[in-house]
Amino acid sequence: MAHSPFILQEQQFQKLKTVLARLCTECAARVVFLVDRDGQTIAFHGDIGDMDTTSFSSLAAGNVAATSSMAKLIGEDTFPAVFHEGERESIFISVIGRSLLVTVFDERSTVGLVKIRTKRASFEVASILEEAVKSAATFNVNSPSVFSEITDEDIDSLFN
Repeated sequence: MAHSPFILQEQQFQKLKTVLARLCTECAARVVFLVDRDGQTIAFHGDIGDMDTTSFSSLAAGNVAATSSMAKLIGEDTFPAVFHEGERESIFISVIGRSLLVTVFDERSTVGLVKIRTKRASFEVASILEEAVKSAATFNVNSPSVFSEITDEDIDSLFN
């Protein structure tokens, strides 16, 4: 199912950043990302160091897509979360509709704490994104297209 793009307003973006900052602190995480399912970074908070955030976000989205396909093969609709444990760092990905909340953490935290804190943050993120979609829909319904004022003659005059 195709999803309509929407514009995230500054106020909504700041709310998201606040949620990510709090989650990062509460989990003692290295960094927390909000990524869309297409692999685009929406926002992040924390220490990225020399991490390639574009590749990281894209790979996180690909990972969730692959895991969702695996879920279907065994009869599950989806897996709402994905966890990867490394020697020094771990990754917890929570699926929130069309977005992913990705937490990178080390031995200063536990997967249990990350799961609990991420669950609360997921509800807040979902609410903010829902607000953004609704405001975008209202804007689209109540405002004419930017192109509605352009006539065929205007276009012809540009290319003549």
